[in-house]
Amino acid sequence: MRVCVFGAGAIGGHLAARLATGGAEVSIIARGAHLAAVQRNGLLVRAPDREMHVRVAATDDPRTLGPQDAVLVTAKAPALPSVAAGIGPLLGPDTPVVFAMNGIPWWYFHAHGGALDGRTLPKLDPGDAVRRAIGTARSIGGVVYSACAVVEPGVVAVEHNRNRLVLGEPDGTLSARAEAIAAPLRAGGIRVDATDRIRDWIWSKLLMNLSSGPVAVLTQSAPKDVYAEPACIAAARAIYAEAGAVAAALGCTPQIDVEAQLGLSQSMTHKPSILQDLELGRPMEIDTIFDAPLELACMVGVPTPTLDLLVALAKVRARAAGLYGG
Repeated sequence: MRVCVFGAGAIGGHLAARLATGGAEVSIIARGAHLAAVQRNGLLVRAPDREMHVRVAATDDPRTLGPQDAVLVTAKAPALPSVAAGIGPLLGPDTPVVFAMNGIPWWYFHAHGGALDGRTLPKLDPGDAVRRAIGTARSIGGVVYSACAVVEPGVVAVEHNRNRLVLGEPDGTLSARAEAIAAPLRAGGIRVDATDRIRDWIWSKLLMNLSSGPVAVLTQSAPKDVYAEPACIAAARAIYAEAGAVAAALGCTPQIDVEAQLGLSQSMTHKPSILQDLELGRPMEIDTIFDAPLELACMVGVPTPTLDLLVALAKVRARAAGLYGG
């Protein structure tokens, strides 16, 4: 199976190594020093269960790779316009595209059902660039749980063994194409589940992002330090309740034990990816992780006062750093 990982940073690099270890013919789209290191030395992923040193085709030009059996988009949301502009050569007539990204996906209301069915989210897909380049028919939802980071060019470190990918079709079917993508990943040692309720899992991860991300951006601290303050724990509980109410109003049931997650967060030293972006001067995923949930809250009439304040402050911080223009 020929699989291209588009945007192979920390998460993408981890999944690429699992795919290659599991027997897939893997290529990656990357850039800069990370790309140069992978081209020169291969991709090294250090995980608690194994160390994977794999040779993969690595390029910044999709035209050199040709059509794939599947593409995994693991780029950050601000890069989606460039993904849309470049992905065409990777797509054969039936190539599925997994969007394994944080936050509300651009396709969220495709095959949603109800009054909001088919609604577009222009802020997440300006000018319908992704919709026109890739389309909803190819799209598969992906939710990744993996704490990892690029610790030096070409090298990804995975913090713990709680690594998981959930795949799901927007229309709720359990598809053969999702299972085909899951097979080499499982063989490579990562848990992959197929679900008929991918939006439940999108909200499950999003609740975690929302409870930790805005405060992390404001404090530039890891969860362990943030949650040493009782008031921050109280704010996190309020965020879980507000975001959970939005999810419920949209017909979703997040798969998360709030108190257990808070307990884990109190010992977590891994910084949220959006804080890593702030500290490294990279464009921040404000729209998909922070702003889009509030847009959906307005659509369904659910008040989110705690989130409104913290997201507004996080936006101010991101703008001040020159990493968000919304």
